[in-house]
Amino acid sequence: MRYFVAVAEELHFGRAATRLHMGQPPLSRAVKQLEAEVGALLFARSPTGVTLTPVGTVLLDEARALLGHADRVRARVSAAAGTATLTIGILGDGTDPGVSRLAAAYRRTRPGIDIRVRETDLTDPTCGLRADLVDVALTRAPFDEHALTVRTLRTDPVGVVLRADDPLAGRDGLRPAELSDRRWFRFPQGTDPAWQAYWNGGTPREGPVVRGVQECLQAVLWNGTVGLAPLGHDLPAELAVVPLTDMPPSRVVAAWNEGDTNPLIRSFIATATAAYRH
Repeated sequence: MRYFVAVAEELHFGRAATRLHMGQPPLSRAVKQLEAEVGALLFARSPTGVTLTPVGTVLLDEARALLGHADRVRARVSAAAGTATLTIGILGDGTDPGVSRLAAAYRRTRPGIDIRVRETDLTDPTCGLRADLVDVALTRAPFDEHALTVRTLRTDPVGVVLRADDPLAGRDGLRPAELSDRRWFRFPQGTDPAWQAYWNGGTPREGPVVRGVQECLQAVLWNGTVGLAPLGHDLPAELAVVPLTDMPPSRVVAAWNEGDTNPLIRSFIATATAAYRH
């Protein structure tokens, strides 16, 4: 049912597969199997995407209700077992010092909570939030915030990552337009458009497709690819980062599903807001 809901909300198998962190062929097979079980087509397919059939529209409402009920059952079972669990999604390599401060602060204030961490690559800025894989995400904006609540924790200036021997590496600042003739790393097709556009400097680019932080750095080292990164992160000596002078900062944010009243999320957000002030 989660697979069906993901396709129904994205209206595109590729984007749904990216959101669910799985390949498109097994997702397509799962939906076809569900259609066989239902005995009717759930989607009208076209080269540009899919639309819900009348049967699919009815099933979507029921599927959301079933998944919501399953989540409530899971929460009640955990409560009955005496264990309160919060699952946190973290973007990228997890080396942000703010995360370390937050972890220490949360352990002090909520020692009895079982914290589970799910680290995701750069293709899903919501860290599995839309697929209900996590309760709250520590990530970066921008991304599609529909049906999500987003709290800004910090803003970071952004620079362009170059090889240290690049002629532009010694500059005090650059504009994205000065790099228009370069190859940039980019994310796979189906990645959130707002997220993709930001890390490409607002312009569609050509270059190698990457998924993780290390892939980005290796693309620069081996191929001379350029890309953006927040300033202040440690880089190998063979790389340099030059500030971008006309680029909006990258927002570090906490995100959770709109309307989620889980008190653990509220306390987590309060602790995160305080931890990121320092």
